[in-house]
Amino acid sequence: MIGKIVKGSSFKGCISYVLENKEAKILASEGVLDTDTASFINSFYMQSLLNPNLSKCVGHIPLAFSPDDKERAIDQLMERLAKEYMKAMGIGNTQYIIVRHNNTAHPHYHIVFNRVDNEGKPISDKNDQYRNGKVCKLLKDKYNLTYGKGKENVNVQKLKGAEQTRYEIYHAIKAVLPKVKNW
Repeated sequence: MIGKIVKGSSFKGCISYVLENKEAKILASEGVLDTDTASFINSFYMQSLLNPNLSKCVGHIPLAFSPDDKERAIDQLMERLAKEYMKAMGIGNTQYIIVRHNNTAHPHYHIVFNRVDNEGKPISDKNDQYRNGKVCKLLKDKYNLTYGKGKENVNVQKLKGAEQTRYEIYHAIKAVLPKVKNW
């Protein structure tokens, strides 16, 4: 299980992406009108107005599992993991939706949440990338989920920006390293 934290400013773009997928299935929601995509968007937007100074009020976290865990990744487990993940990350007292996608080889779901909580206070994003790694590791251990088998299996074409560059450098160094005799 790995998570990637994305912050943005457009509920319309994020929620449309998450819900318009043919394979999308809503596992849970809290504090939103869930009649259609527009009502989800409006619910999130209205609460974000409680704190207009927060420019990036959209929280989006895709959580992906190893293909080896596909048989175990039933909806109930994914929902429980998502709620435990959010609690451990300090995401609470706010609106959220948890949506499962089945459009890839690996099971994954998306957590979309409002970074403006129900009282109008921002949900902290301090050290969230570091906390994300710790929480994912904790949940993998707790539920005996599969760990990745190394950097060799990463699909570099799907990465963007600095992440893609980091993996390209890794592969270049790995290819040259056995041939090098000294610095």
